[in-house]
Amino acid sequence: MIQKHLEYYAEHLKNDLPAGVVVFLVALPLCLGIALASGAPLFSGVITGIVGGVIVAWLSGSQLSVSGPAAGLTVIVLSAIQTLGSFQALLFSIVLAGLLQIGLGLLQAGIIGAYFPVAVIKGMLAAIGLILILKQIPHAVGHDADYEGDESWSQSDTHTTLSEISYSLEAISPGAVIVSLVAVAIMLLWETAAFKKNPLLSLLPGPLMAVLWGMGFNLYARQHYPAWAIEDKHLVNLPEIPDLMGLVHQLSLPDFSQ
Repeated sequence: MIQKHLEYYAEHLKNDLPAGVVVFLVALPLCLGIALASGAPLFSGVITGIVGGVIVAWLSGSQLSVSGPAAGLTVIVLSAIQTLGSFQALLFSIVLAGLLQIGLGLLQAGIIGAYFPVAVIKGMLAAIGLILILKQIPHAVGHDADYEGDESWSQSDTHTTLSEISYSLEAISPGAVIVSLVAVAIMLLWETAAFKKNPLLSLLPGPLMAVLWGMGFNLYARQHYPAWAIEDKHLVNLPEIPDLMGLVHQLSLPDFSQ
């Protein structure tokens, strides 16, 4: 059985590896941002991304699955930490929720999902996709005053999705616009037949090249054109872990006394 699984992973590695890199590049800053917005330690966002992307995906036994950080839960998590009194108490509630999910899985309760009409699910996903596209416009021009409202129509700063777009167009950052336009162009070109037929370029995912372009441009702009560089508040700040003991100190255990 183990050999069969290894053969399956090896067979699909050429597709899974670049897909995993792209998902990692998308999920890591999202995990950090949602942890920050939720009032939780930044490192907890990294751990959550690993659990959702590796452990849950492996245990689910499904070829297709979606698991990852959801900005819509930031208010719930923040409220839970405040109500329960500590982040460790929240971790204990998550342990209980995980046990309930395992129990429902053993009971094969997922069959409940078959009773939801496909049209409802497609409509919901289409609406979420449209909102996410609109929400990227403030980021693309270098202005985003409310990162916590990235998945909701009404934001905590009294703006809506459309009014935020209008407001952001009054504070355009030239460097961010250049990064955004060139990144979109790279991803579109990478989907053309000429790029897909190239044996070298076909191995490199377009989103990865877009990210590398953004990093390279910003490093160059910081040295030569500081006014065009991306502002620090828009950059991802990773937790600094100097050694293995530093990693251990970043971990928090659930408060089982709750």
